[in-house]
Amino acid sequence: MTTARLLLGALVVAALAVTWPGRLSAQAARKAMYVSVVNEAGAPVMDLGTEDFIIREDNVAREVLHVEPALDPMQIAILVDNSTAARNNISHMRTALPSFVGALTDGLEGQKNQVSIIAIGERPTVLADYTTSRAALQKGIDRIWSLRDTGAYLLDGIPEVCQGFKKREAMRPVIVALTAEGPEFSNRQHDQVIEPLKATGAAFNALVIGRPSSSLSSEARERNMVLDEGPRVTGGARMDILAVEGLDMRLKQLADQLMHQYKVTYARPQTLIPPERFTVATNKPGLTARGTLVRETKNKS
Repeated sequence: MTTARLLLGALVVAALAVTWPGRLSAQAARKAMYVSVVNEAGAPVMDLGTEDFIIREDNVAREVLHVEPALDPMQIAILVDNSTAARNNISHMRTALPSFVGALTDGLEGQKNQVSIIAIGERPTVLADYTTSRAALQKGIDRIWSLRDTGAYLLDGIPEVCQGFKKREAMRPVIVALTAEGPEFSNRQHDQVIEPLKATGAAFNALVIGRPSSSLSSEARERNMVLDEGPRVTGGARMDILAVEGLDMRLKQLADQLMHQYKVTYARPQTLIPPERFTVATNKPGLTARGTLVRETKNKS
């Protein structure tokens, strides 16, 4: 009888261990994503709740716990193509960028976004370091001039920016690339650019000006792969602008999207192997969702 009682007690303890909420919470980790949701016109939609989002990791649905406006400060690097191929675009960039950086630095509810401007003609060159000052950024914009007999180094500029994000411990990094359809002089494979983006959690946004290039060079192929895959895997946006006169409208649209994102928190089971792929969607018809994983912070003792 003593043995039977001991066995019954062990079964009760095991059952309590399985059903006790504290154990369940210990088995699940909270993760979060910055999510943009836009309608068919590209305008942000900001009236969604937990029941409207679908998050999957390696095609497995996760429970959405909380949805709120994303108010964490962004660190935004604007890469500007000032190569010879972009010569006819420079004046439009200089006209459109002030209102773009103004919208980003105004912030929401005390949000302090830092913006930098980096030229990628000839070599990546910082024109304005990360700052919240519109005056300092305007000085950087005034330094944007086309460089004669140069090509673009976009694929070199992106990893350098990611390295800067890492050193700064940027928590919400964003890259906005303004690039012309022209020759690429970087000697990098596309995965050498995509991996730093994924490692730093940077959302890559590309505004591509001009008609698609017909070049069959390996540099052009690698560049096109970055411009196609980069925004898709990092939760950013790609905007193709056939006529540079449309740049101002597109920058305003992108600023509106960046400034009106959600922070979506969801549950993930504790596991030693992190998921390889994640997706976010909404069950509302006509809406498109894009998500960037929130970078985890290390506890400092």
